Amino acid sequence: MNSALIHEKMGYKALGTSSAAMAESLGYEDGETMPFDELLYIVNAITQKTSCPLTVDIEAGYSRDTQQIVEHITRLNEVGAVGINLEDSIVIRGHREIVQSSGFSETVKTIKNSLTQKGINIFLNIRTDAFIMGLENALEASIARAILYEESGADGIFVPAITNPKDIEKLVASVSIPINVMTMPNLPNFHTLQTLGVKRVSMGPFIYNKMNEHLSDTLKNINTHQSFNSPWIRIISAIGKRKAS
Repeated sequence: MNSALIHEKMGYKALGTSSAAMAESLGYEDGETMPFDELLYIVNAITQKTSCPLTVDIEAGYSRDTQQIVEHITRLNEVGAVGINLEDSIVIRGHREIVQSSGFSETVKTIKNSLTQKGINIFLNIRTDAFIMGLENALEASIARAILYEESGADGIFVPAITNPKDIEKLVASVSIPINVMTMPNLPNFHTLQTLGVKRVSMGPFIYNKMNEHLSDTLKNINTHQSFNSPWIRIISAIGKRKAS
């Protein structure tokens, strides 16, 4: 919740939840182990406190039943979510598996049609996981799935872990809907991505992970020095005082 407020204060125009960061912050493993009602509660809290449009990562839908996924999306929309991320892989006993593209495309089509019938206008950002899972022929698989998902009603395609500019260019050219990528060490800068036609960049859980690293280092420093008067703590305190003033 606080990170959403910070992003808004820093001038970011839209927000997106990270399933991994959200789950870990509450003591759960990523992979739909967090109860959906807890996800809904947090989303409601964010939309009540911020004015930025919010997209919610619902992993594979928190159900294998398509109508239950539609119900989940409906409830998220009711509390203010304007978009959702839905991915074509599921976690089974801690192991991520990509699902059959034809079956998943039918799921996307059913979801889109059901939401249209309900009069719900929400952005369906469909994530395909060949790159992030390190599968063979990841580009070809991603393009084939992107085309199929667009035909099924996807409003955007999210391909995490794609970083090669030529691969990104080919992916963008393969569909007419927006392409979303994720921050990675070798990802081109935003200007290059814009030139390549990318419309959205997601931060994933990486900023959250970095915040936890800083917290861990701070706590370790306090424990090592058995004092709040160590150089590292004094630096943090000085930064806090400058912000307060």
